[in-house]
Amino acid sequence: MGANLLRPAFFLSTYTMTTTYKILAINPGSTSTKVAVFENDKELFSTTLRHSSEEIGRYKTILNQLDFRREVILEAVKASGVALGDLDAVIGRGGLLKPIPSGTYEVNAQMIEDIRLRPAGQHASNLGALLAAEIAQLAGVKAYIADPVVVDELQAEARLTGLPQIKRESIFHALNQKAVARVYADSIGRPYEELNLVVAHLGGGISVGAHRKGLVVDVNNALDGEGPFSPERAGTMPAKAFAELCFSGKYTLAEVSKMLSGKGGIVAHLGSNDTREVGARAEAGDKEAKLVMDSMAYGVGKTIGSMLAVLKGDVDAVILTGGIAYSAYVVGYIKSMIEPLAKVVVMPGENELEALAMNAQRVLEGKLTPKVYE
Repeated sequence: MGANLLRPAFFLSTYTMTTTYKILAINPGSTSTKVAVFENDKELFSTTLRHSSEEIGRYKTILNQLDFRREVILEAVKASGVALGDLDAVIGRGGLLKPIPSGTYEVNAQMIEDIRLRPAGQHASNLGALLAAEIAQLAGVKAYIADPVVVDELQAEARLTGLPQIKRESIFHALNQKAVARVYADSIGRPYEELNLVVAHLGGGISVGAHRKGLVVDVNNALDGEGPFSPERAGTMPAKAFAELCFSGKYTLAEVSKMLSGKGGIVAHLGSNDTREVGARAEAGDKEAKLVMDSMAYGVGKTIGSMLAVLKGDVDAVILTGGIAYSAYVVGYIKSMIEPLAKVVVMPGENELEALAMNAQRVLEGKLTPKVYE
């Protein structure tokens, strides 16, 4: 392991565990549901439940999938040999709620009502709290979410744009960014709340956040395509050219929205959202693939540079995380831009189930007080 490569270990030896807790963690995605049971720092089982397009296609909305996903989760847990009565908590990935501060929240009636009636958008993560609540009720325990994508700690200057009708929103990979930031802080023996960090989550979407003393004071909206382009996001583009495309008469609003998030970025250029495949093509001499990969990495580096400026150059480390952080090609390109400016630490992977379980564990041990969603 290199000096600048840190494997995320969310359950750290600094936490002395005198009581045994079993935690079910649930992370719903668009075509899969990831499930794991942890007993303190030990993963008892984990699985990715794949959902075919035919299965998902039977449901008109994401919320209509609730019963189907709950039953497949219960079947998987039963098959693992873990009894619901043995669980001490259930925690799900938080969805598109109203903007809230970072933290672990107990699922309550207000949260369920907002997800069902007033979601900020449609995303599979909206099922996380609902699934956790229903399974927790069966198990006779409490349900939680932690650091949903709508965590909002932006400073005032980061919200305004050049048009008063449009304000910037904080929607990013808060769960992973906060978790790896805390793991890094623990690894150097300092509180997260004392550090200044730039964290770049590199996945299907890319978010780059400026963490100042425990608060993400600026970050790009990774859901709607702002910031660097990614495997599936178009990223920030020349505004006039994009406006002309929108009013060309060739596309509907739904089609343009899909260009921004889902069918933009690498997949729009090359027909694939698999950076492993595209990276292999680039290294094999495919000039177009190389240019696209380099351009994505260049955009990430440029965005990290802007966040270094937000923190006025006072930065303890830049952390690269997410699935694409496993790519030596992409990481090497970003390092070539950033290492002259700041220390770069690579913490690859999303590790969302581990991060969820870690937050629930802290609540059960009394080290963390759950917040109330209002």
